[in-house]
Amino acid sequence: MKITFYGQNSLAIEVSGTHILVDPFISENPLSKDKVDILKLKADYILLTHAHEDHILDAEAIAKNTGAKIVSNYEIAMYYQAKGINVHPMNHGGNWKFDFGNVKYVNAVHTSSFPDGSYGGQPGGFLIEGEHKNIYIAGDTALTMDMKLIPLQTKLDLAILPIGDNFTMGIDDAILASDFVECEKVLGVHYDTFAFIEIDHDEAKKKFFDAGKDLMLLEIGESIEL
Repeated sequence: MKITFYGQNSLAIEVSGTHILVDPFISENPLSKDKVDILKLKADYILLTHAHEDHILDAEAIAKNTGAKIVSNYEIAMYYQAKGINVHPMNHGGNWKFDFGNVKYVNAVHTSSFPDGSYGGQPGGFLIEGEHKNIYIAGDTALTMDMKLIPLQTKLDLAILPIGDNFTMGIDDAILASDFVECEKVLGVHYDTFAFIEIDHDEAKKKFFDAGKDLMLLEIGESIEL
């Protein structure tokens, strides 16, 4: 399983020959817009955690360019289906076995509305199990006790957690979240894009290290393999 970071919560995941994009906000992201051409990205599926612009901005363009299927909550799925895009609707607690592996839509504590203010359903995160690797994409969320349910069913190889604070968890809460999900390997997301969520990288890594955990902060376009 290969995971590439495109800034904010935007990720590319390659698993079993399938290309998955998560929350594509690239073309207007000041950190990635000059580094990544969205029309050159491969996508069989696009997973959307919620409807805020910094998570869905490029979803329509990429889906229409690649023919990708959008996977999200019911309201978001119906929004894109009305635009002629292939979708797979889900809701909290539900699982579906895709050709690349199992996906579960799990709880997140946040808000969700489209850029025009219309309702975007309830926010969520994703558990992905594929190629004998399990990852948790928290999406935008506060620290929540629901995270403690995850290791009761799934042994994680990687937790992808927001760390920018203000709109989501900050560093200290993300460390607690990694305790809750029982995963010591963390990929940080949702930081540095705007002034409100800028972080001190060295301090963040030290706090995770002191807690016995590994925090990875990738450059735009950088990848890791599990």
